[in-house]
Amino acid sequence: MSIHQNLLGGPDPTYLQENTDAQKLLAGGAAPAEVAARFPTYSLAWAELAEDAAKAGSTVESYAYARTGYHRGLDALRRSGWKGHGPIPWEHEANRGFLRCLAALARAAGTIEETEEADRCRQFLKDSSETGYAELLGA
Repeated sequence: MSIHQNLLGGPDPTYLQENTDAQKLLAGGAAPAEVAARFPTYSLAWAELAEDAAKAGSTVESYAYARTGYHRGLDALRRSGWKGHGPIPWEHEANRGFLRCLAALARAAGTIEETEEADRCRQFLKDSSETGYAELLGA
């Protein structure tokens, strides 16, 4: 039996592919903007841009970066067989960029009082990964 077998009958977890070139650049100290420009489909770079903008008080920029990474992540998930729902495990390192973008989008939307979007993103994160939800939103 596979350790990833879903015994409840729902969709199997989705595991995004690693981007080792982008990972090495970011881990090596390259600016997230440089990595995003070179690898625009790499959600982790967009997540770091969104988080940095939020820390600097630039909510609109944070929202824009998070939304870009979120949509690039959705594209990658679909290419990996995701059908619009089901687990996206936090434990799989390559999924974390997308999940961090989703959390950043929830926070930024909440800050600009786009409540419906913030609630939708928080619920999407929770439905995708309870662990990611707890790690990123502290709930």
